[in-house]
Amino acid sequence: MYFEVVSPVYGKVEKVSIKSDTRIYEWETLFQIKTEEGNLEKIQMGLSGEVESLAVQEGDYVIPGMILAYIKEDLFVTGSD
Repeated sequence: MYFEVVSPVYGKVEKVSIKSDTRIYEWETLFQIKTEEGNLEKIQMGLSGEVESLAVQEGDYVIPGMILAYIKEDLFVTGSD
């Protein structure tokens, strides 16, 4: 299943901590966005998976709801034998 990482704020992408085709883990910081108020917002997600693609890069301006990246979630299925 694919998930979109979206910006919750208006601001500038200060740091991109992930790369395409790399693995991420739950609550890892994916992006840091400097808000218009000057605060640093860390963007994290509660899932593990692979970075399918990045939609922004450092220096880009973002708005709430703007897609930052697409993540393909790992689904672990346990069998009952």
